[in-house]
Parts: sequence; C-alpha cells; structure tokens
Amino acid sequence: MYKLTFALLAGSLISLQVAAQQKAKDKLAQDKAAIKEMCGCQEVTFEYTETFPFDTSYKPKGYHKITDAVEYVTVAEENDKRIVLQHLLIAGGEVIKHWTEDWLYENRTLLAYDKNNQWKKIQLPAVQVQGQWTQKVYGVDDEPRYEGSATWIHADGRHYWESASDAPLPRREYTTRKDYNVLHRINRHELTATGSVHAQENLKIQRENGQDRKIVAEKGLNTYNRTDVSKCEKAKEWWEQHQQFWALVRKEWDKLYNTQNLIQLQPIVNNEPLYKAMGTLEQKAFKQELQGAALSGEIASTLKQFSTAKEVSLK
Repeated sequence: MYKLTFALLAGSLISLQVAAQQKAKDKLAQDKAAIKEMCGCQEVTFEYTETFPFDTSYKPKGYHKITDAVEYVTVAEENDKRIVLQHLLIAGGEVIKHWTEDWLYENRTLLAYDKNNQWKKIQLPAVQVQGQWTQKVYGVDDEPRYEGSATWIHADGRHYWESASDAPLPRREYTTRKDYNVLHRINRHELTATGSVHAQENLKIQRENGQDRKIVAEKGLNTYNRTDVSKCEKAKEWWEQHQQFWALVRKEWDKLYNTQNLIQLQPIVNNEPLYKAMGTLEQKAFKQELQGAALSGEIASTLKQFSTAKEVSLK
C-alpha cells in the first residue's frame, strides 16, 4: 500500500513538473511572438511633453510632436534566447539606420547608466530575472543607451513589457539642454490592433556627487501603425546591402561589453564624432575597400577609442 501511495505521489510530482515545463515553454514562445510582432513597415508618430516641475520657478517645455515618419523594423539576429530588432528610419527619401533593440531572455548582466556618458556593468541575481527579458537599447552606431529587465505580460487581451532604467539625454535634447544629465525612464512597449506603442514616464534629473535633483517629469508616446510594405522597400534593400557590416559592429561592441566593466563613451575622438567615423568605415565596406579581418580590426580599433579614449575637442 505504501509503495503504491509513493508511486502515485511520485507520478503526480512528475506530471506537475512536466506541466510546469510546458507552461514555461509556451510562455517563452508567446514572449518571442510579442517581440517579433513589433516588426514590419510602420508609420510612426513621436510625441513628448513636460508635465510636473519639481521647482516652481521652472517652466515646462511645450508639446513636441514629429509625424509623417516611416520606420522599418526587422529581425537582425535571433537564437533561442536572443532577438535583435533593427529600426531603419525613412526620411526625405533616405534610409537612416536608427536604434537597435537587443532582447535577451533571463539575462543577468546589464550596463547601468550613471551619468555623463558613463555606464557601469552590474549583475542581477538569477532568481530576479527568472522568466524576464532584458531590453538593451543601442543608438545609431550600436553604442549603449539604456537597459532594463522585466516580464512580458499577456493578460486580459493585452501584451506588454514595462521596465525602469536610467539613460543619457535623448537625441532631441542632448545638444540643447545642460540643466540635467540623466533621464530616468519608465518604458512600456505594448501591442495594439494596428501595431504597437512605446509609452514613457520620464524624470529629468541632475546627478552630481551621488545626489539626484529632479528637474521635471515628462510623458512620451511613440505610436507605430502598420502601413503598406511598399513604403519600406527602399529600407529593405538598404538593409540587405549593409546588414553584414552592422553585424560586425555588433560583434565588436559585444566584445567590449563582455570585457569592460565600465564604458566611458567619448563624443569626439580625432576631431570627429562616432557616427562620422563609423560612416567612413561603412562606406569603405560597401565599396569593398575594407573586408574580412582588416574591416573587423578597424571597427574594433574605432570602438575602443570611443569607449576609452580621452576626449579631443572639435577645432
């Protein structure tokens, strides 16, 4: 009798384990589908407005909106626990490599933004990231921007992911604002019937000597609506011609991210910004003036300079 009871209990435990494993497998597949659902040819609207100041003397900036943008989002790389999404902006008839999303499953290593173009590597406990996805956001040259880890939620007909992280100033303000040096972002990516939205609850912060002084809160809403794929044919063609170069760039950045505990990004080296240096290498690769190991070496050397070198001011 005892043997029979034990056998039944053991069988029940095995059944529960199998069921749990299948549930986790199904959830992982659902997460991957949600991430890739954000791909495609899309009309994009960017909207931002400052809301509540933390100093009564501060006057919030007005409503800022960019419309009539078309963005092509495609899977640049994928394996069992990683999905890289590449954004390509189509503006004025030209294709511009936009930002990159690197989604990693149960990732424990993040680059946390401190201030003044400096990121520090941190390790999260395994139990904290169980079932979570890290979204690592990179700029136009795949330089670091911000990273956060959270669980994809699929409930009540909604599919969304939300996480908080510190970031440098956004491109729309980094050349015009000096009153803050950290943007604390709460990012939510949510699927919609026509595409997706990227909603933001931001805080603009001045960080000095380990102290944060809040300047003003900000709301952001980036709306992605699927549109006719013919509007993105030029972007698809451009990516076919340039994706191998940017795969090499990501590979060399990954080496730096894996070996350096601190990234200090320099805005200017040898009298030029990173985007110009990378643009020169990209053109040499496109014209086949640089290939193979020589190209990888030039990319690695350039990234090393911009992630560790002392700043050299423009003349």
